[in-house]
Amino acid sequence: MIGQARTFLWLNARTLEQRWFEHAFDGGKAEHVVSAVLAYRNDDGGYGHGLEPDHRGPTSQPLHALRALQMFGEVNAPELAASVLTWLDATCPDGSVPFGLSTSKDHPKAPWVQADDQGGLLLTSQIAAALHALGVTGPWLDRATDYCWQEIEKLEHTHPYELRGAAMFLDVVPDRARAELAAEKLRHLTPSTEGYAEGEGLDPHEFAQGPDSLARGWFSEEELSKDLDALQNGQQEDGGWNFGFPAFTPVVNFEWRSIATMDSLLTLRRYGRIS
Repeated sequence: MIGQARTFLWLNARTLEQRWFEHAFDGGKAEHVVSAVLAYRNDDGGYGHGLEPDHRGPTSQPLHALRALQMFGEVNAPELAASVLTWLDATCPDGSVPFGLSTSKDHPKAPWVQADDQGGLLLTSQIAAALHALGVTGPWLDRATDYCWQEIEKLEHTHPYELRGAAMFLDVVPDRARAELAAEKLRHLTPSTEGYAEGEGLDPHEFAQGPDSLARGWFSEEELSKDLDALQNGQQEDGGWNFGFPAFTPVVNFEWRSIATMDSLLTLRRYGRIS
């Protein structure tokens, strides 16, 4: 399985995902992953240039900041979050992060990327989660955390990606007692997929991203085991995994497949399905 994935990534992936695989499975150096991420950094401390495949163009955007922070988490490099925090403080001072900024209005992006400068739980929860996972602190993260608590506690209607973001936040936010209570409330929500592509949605392991996740309690043992079986059997003949949403332009097909392949391998390893 891992050998087939290695071949797929060497044939199809960006340098970033190749270096990520090397670090995760072949003993590669963390500094090589960091160097690959820093190639996308702008002078303002943010990230652009298609680091997150669905948002093209050079401008610094929240989706790219999220991806950079998640990659720094993969290689335990919390010191590199400082420039992102500076950019977030300047761009989203109230702690609420938009899905996209209007600075990208003249650049290509997936049709579901709303570049309207309107903050929301979807991106704020994931960025706050990535920062908490890195163990960093600061006034901006305090504001973002307060915003996430506010939005999660009043959440009644949601969609799969927002619910996943909330689950990611609850898994790492320092107030564990409050997180457990919130997770119990969220387990009773049914996310809407109205407007999604046919068959698009998220699977149990995408909410419960590891065996210690609070969202693990949202699913029975049978449900999660069946889901992990499907994930394990989802490797394609070429060695890669597919992703569950449309590719808005041809190049992102292999970019997202490479990310999906890494995510699948790491999920299977967290759950003890592979070593």
